[in-house]
Amino acid sequence: MTASHAAVASRRNRAVPLAVTCLGQFMVLLDNTIVGAALPDMQHRLHTQLTGLQWIVDAYVLLVAMLLLSGGVFADRFGRKRVYLTGVVVFTAASLLCSLAPSLGWLVAGRVLQGIGAAALSPASLALLVAAHPVPQERIKVIGLWAGFSGIGLAAGPVAGGVLTDAFGWSAIFLVNLPIGVVLLLVGRRHLAESRNPSASAIDVPGTVLSVLAVGVLTYGLIEGGARGWTSPVILGSFTAAAILFAAFLSVEARRSTPMLPLRLFRQRLFAVSNTAMVVVGFALMGSSFFFSQFFVYVQGSSILSAGLQTLPVSLAMVIVSPYAGRLAARYGFRGVVTTGLALAGGGLVALGMVHADTGYENVWWRLGAVGCGFALTLSPLTGAAIQAVDPEEGGLASGISSTTRQIGAVLGVAVLGAVVRTRQADGASFEAGLDSAFVAAGVITLATAVFTGLWLARSQPSPGSAVTQRSDDPDAVTTPNGASAKSR
Repeated sequence: MTASHAAVASRRNRAVPLAVTCLGQFMVLLDNTIVGAALPDMQHRLHTQLTGLQWIVDAYVLLVAMLLLSGGVFADRFGRKRVYLTGVVVFTAASLLCSLAPSLGWLVAGRVLQGIGAAALSPASLALLVAAHPVPQERIKVIGLWAGFSGIGLAAGPVAGGVLTDAFGWSAIFLVNLPIGVVLLLVGRRHLAESRNPSASAIDVPGTVLSVLAVGVLTYGLIEGGARGWTSPVILGSFTAAAILFAAFLSVEARRSTPMLPLRLFRQRLFAVSNTAMVVVGFALMGSSFFFSQFFVYVQGSSILSAGLQTLPVSLAMVIVSPYAGRLAARYGFRGVVTTGLALAGGGLVALGMVHADTGYENVWWRLGAVGCGFALTLSPLTGAAIQAVDPEEGGLASGISSTTRQIGAVLGVAVLGAVVRTRQADGASFEAGLDSAFVAAGVITLATAVFTGLWLARSQPSPGSAVTQRSDDPDAVTTPNGASAKSR
C-alpha cells in the first residue's frame, strides 16, 4: 500500500467512527424536539388529556435525567462501544414500540425504554470520540462536530415532527429512528473500537435507584395532582414518599465513598449556584416548550405542520447563539452573561403570556426568538461555571451533574407548568388563559433567577489545584446546544 493510500485509509478509519457517534447523538437530540410537534395529534388519536401528554414527555426526560451519570460510568467501566451499541438497540426497539403503541400506557412504556437507551447512548458516544482522539486539538474539532450534530437535531425536530405528523400521523416521528438505528448498529459493530477505563468508579446502584424513585414519585404527584385533586390521599402520599426517598438518597450519598452525586461539591458556591440556575433553565425551557405547538394548534388554529414551523425561532436562536455563549462568558464573566440570558429569556416568556388567539405571528416570533437566545446564553456558561468550581480531575463529573440538573428541571417544568394550566382550567379559565398563566409563571421564575445569579454567581474561593484557576473558555470543556457537556480527558 502506498503512502497516499494509507493516508486515505487512515482518514476513513477516523471519519466513520466520527459519523457513527455524531449520528447517534443527532438521533437522541432529534427525539427531544420532534415529539413536541406531534403532541396535539397524540392527544386527538389517543383520546388523552393534558396529563397524558405530560407523561409522554416526562417518562422519557425522567429516565434520561436520572440515568445520565450512571450511563457514563457504565460506558467507562464495561466498554464504551458495548454500552453505545446497547443504547442504540434499546433506543431503536423502544422507538418501534412507541410507533406501534395502541394506547397511552404502551406509548409511555416505550418512552421509558427510549430514555434508558438515550442515557446509555449519549454519554458513550462522546466518550468514544474522546478516547479515539487523544491529540487535544484534534479532539476539540471532533467534539465540535459532535456538538454541531446535536444542534442540527435540535433545530430539525419541530420541522420534521410537523411534516411527518401532518402526512402520516404521530407514529411516524418514532419510525424515523428505525433506519438510523439499524445503520448505527451495523456500521458501529464493524468500525467502532472498544475502549474502557479500568479505574472507573463503582456504580452507585442504591443512589441511582433512590434518585429515580424520588423524582419519579414527585413527578407523579405534580402531574396527577391537577386531575385527582391536590388534597387527595394518593397525591399527599406521593409527596410524602418523595420527601422520604429524597432524604434517604441524601443519606446514602453522604455515606458512600464513590457516590453518583458527591454532596461536598455543593459546598462551593459557584457550583451550587450554577446548578440551581441550571434547574431553572431546564424548568422554564422544557416546561414552556411543551406548550408551544399546543398554543399554535389549539389557541391560534394552526395546522400541525404550520405549528412545527412556527416554533422554529426558539431552536434556531439556540443553535445560532450557543457557540458564542462560552466566548462571551470568557470575556465578560459568567455572572454578566448568565444574568443577561436569564433576563432576556424571562422577559420573552412573560411577553408570550400576553399573546392571544388573534395576535399575528409577526408579533409572536420575536418573543420565541428572545426565549431561545436567552437560554442559549445560559447553558454553556452555567456548565463552564460548574466545571470551574471543582478540581480538574472532576470536570467530567461536574459537567455530567450540570446536564442532570437541567434534565431534572425539565421534568419538573413539564409537571409544574402543566399543573398550572390544569388548575386554571379547574377554576373555570380557558385553555388559552391557562397557557398565559404558565408562560408568565415560567417567566417570573426565570427573572427571579436572573436576580439570584446577578447577586450570587461569583467566583468561588479556589482550593489548591482547583479548576477555578483555569480560564472559563477552557478548550477541553465543550458544551452542546442542549446543555450536555463533557470534560475531555
